[in-house]
Amino acid sequence: MTPYLSTALLTDHYELTMVDAAMQDGTADRECVFELFARRLPNDRRYGVVAGIGRALELLARFQFEDAELEFLRENRVVSDATLEWLANYKFSGTIRGYREGEVYFPQSPLLEVRSIFAEGVILETMLLSVFNYDSAVASAAARMVSAADGRPLAEMGSRRTGERSAVSAARAAFIAGFSATSNLEAGRSWGVPTMGTAAHSWTLLHDNERDAFAAQVAALGVDTTLLVDTYDVPNAIRTAIEVAGTELGGVRLDSGDLPVLVREVREQLDDLGATNTKITVTNDLDEYAIASLAASPVDAFGVGTSVVTGSGAVASGMVYKLVARREGDGDWVPVAKASPGKRSVGGLKYPVRRRDERGVATGELISVGGLPVGDDDDRPLYVDYVVDGVIDEQYTGAAGVRAARAHCAEAMAELPRTARRLGKGEPALSTYYIHDDGSMELA
Repeated sequence: MTPYLSTALLTDHYELTMVDAAMQDGTADRECVFELFARRLPNDRRYGVVAGIGRALELLARFQFEDAELEFLRENRVVSDATLEWLANYKFSGTIRGYREGEVYFPQSPLLEVRSIFAEGVILETMLLSVFNYDSAVASAAARMVSAADGRPLAEMGSRRTGERSAVSAARAAFIAGFSATSNLEAGRSWGVPTMGTAAHSWTLLHDNERDAFAAQVAALGVDTTLLVDTYDVPNAIRTAIEVAGTELGGVRLDSGDLPVLVREVREQLDDLGATNTKITVTNDLDEYAIASLAASPVDAFGVGTSVVTGSGAVASGMVYKLVARREGDGDWVPVAKASPGKRSVGGLKYPVRRRDERGVATGELISVGGLPVGDDDDRPLYVDYVVDGVIDEQYTGAAGVRAARAHCAEAMAELPRTARRLGKGEPALSTYYIHDDGSMELA
């Protein structure tokens, strides 16, 4: 776990005023179920990838109001003294279950269920949404890039294109979705993501000439290093690189130019010089479409920056956190739902499964409304328990949790039909159906 630092103020003002009012009218202790889900997929994509649960659990472990947080609330008169006293003893004691990190999701997928008293659950809304909305946006974009790369490795290198903490989260999410490494060292330390990096154009410009720069890099890092060859003139740089490092040079990197043409020319020149095993990495403002356009080019690896850390045009996933059920005095659960046009939600406890055919290919998503298990032997239940009676299952946290999420993402992606990998806009790859208590089925 990360060293202790309170996360209790990673929330919105109105969440605490709701708690304050609920304390006063006696509804704070009413048992409730909150659900985190997305009504639609950004940009008419065909699937999304869930990411962030490991981060959210670590933030939850530190979601307690210490003296500094309580003093801020007191000075700014955010809540009453009675509520301040309650917050001073706050520790989430409810239960959280949801989709595995790395799972694919679709519109209305009930990604996370938080069951607790109202006061405990409502103040987690902003923290959970801020994590899931960003991390899932990055993972969803990254997964599309991984598909477009078709087995060729990708490195995340977008730290300079987002906030300093978002950079760490983005590296983590991209790795879960299948990226091979990151340039961000904090992501390596915090989450066990492999790190990589050699030199920028400033290294070449530092030296009197390109030959000196290449020679110094090879002397420091060995012939397995990757040399950046587009600072001046690419053909001249390629010749110099092989003269300096020999034909066993590990790789060259291209960060500009007409890549489909340039990559082919560089490959031909390397082969003519005898450097047939020298790899070519490209890193020029790539996104999934640019990567797909290089499918027939002799590119060996990709480095992606801005596009992956900004969700490739969808920096947030559009997820919401809604109250879907409350328990009455007789012990029965009462479904509740928002009915606003365009923002309709479905109330009630949920139980989702992934329907698969006899070959293991996913064919749909079934969600029972009422919380009772549905499905047959070929269907895969989607919920796992993350927190039970306030106790966090730590197998989903830290570097081990990241590795498990990465493995699960690969398995979940492999289940999808081939049509899911199309990059163009379209309908979700799988249809989602609600199954009601009377056995009726409804398209979500």
